[in-house]
Amino acid sequence: MGTPPDVALAFLLGAVPVSIWAGYVDLSRMKIPNKAVLALLAIFVLGGLLLLPLGSWTFADWAWRLLHLVVVLLIGMGLNAIYLMGAGDAKFAAAAAPFIAFADLGTFAVIFLLSLLSGWLVHRLFKWTIGPRLAPDWVSWTSGKRFPMGVGLGLSLVAYLALAALG
Repeated sequence: MGTPPDVALAFLLGAVPVSIWAGYVDLSRMKIPNKAVLALLAIFVLGGLLLLPLGSWTFADWAWRLLHLVVVLLIGMGLNAIYLMGAGDAKFAAAAAPFIAFADLGTFAVIFLLSLLSGWLVHRLFKWTIGPRLAPDWVSWTSGKRFPMGVGLGLSLVAYLALAALG
């Protein structure tokens, strides 16, 4: 993996609670809070700088990954403009992008596809069965064809970082 294991483990510890929070709020309200996006970005920016003394990653590694944020944000804005992605999903994806090494883009794409597909299947299964009884106020049950991508995005990030942490 392109992300060093010690760096991935440190990022994983910060990304897990933010991803759970974003996924839960997206399921319940079909919105990802800007505070979750900013928290994830802060974990990368501040955490990445604090991890420099470990020597397993450089300032250049950290700085180049900020470009991932810009590229994914622009793509997300385009997808949002044509109604293929929610604004919160686009912002969360952009904040998650710097955590992913460019060399691992293919691996991450597979993880993302599997996370999104499994998340969609589980959400639909619950939507049509016990979900509305367990969480009757969740907006995602009545959102039509819209899907809370925050779960898939967060799961993808956490799975990638966990794999990278294992080396």
